Amino acid sequence: MSDIRDLYQQVIFDHYRRPHNHHDVDHASHTAEGYNPLCGDRVKLALRVEDGIVTEVGFDGEGCAIATASVSMMTDLIKGKTVAEAEQLIQRFQRMVTSDHAPAQSDTEGLGKTTILAGVREFPARVKCAMLAWRTLSAALQHKEHYEE
Repeated sequence: MSDIRDLYQQVIFDHYRRPHNHHDVDHASHTAEGYNPLCGDRVKLALRVEDGIVTEVGFDGEGCAIATASVSMMTDLIKGKTVAEAEQLIQRFQRMVTSDHAPAQSDTEGLGKTTILAGVREFPARVKCAMLAWRTLSAALQHKEHYEE
């Protein structure tokens, strides 16, 4: 069990220290800003969607290790996905981190490395940190400018 925790921490801190897709997106078609006042996490998400496919995604913001790792992994995951696929991933991720029990493998299908965040369900205050990026993505896909916890 210690090895799993060590891996969990390693992946989280790697994405926190060197987040992926931490950049502006030229000609973004979908943007939204998310804010979690409980801990001060902020994320600004920008996507370019062409013919229903997320062709580019980037973010800016400040947050704790979990919030930053979550947005970093999420941006990796949704690039190249259709809007419908991204919306399904949002729902799967939310179920994974809010479920009362460990998710079945079928429940996490397609979530890739983000499954490392499943353990936050044991820490309710941290669920909001992990979900901020995903809820901001949902707002962006719905052409809403802001998401706030």
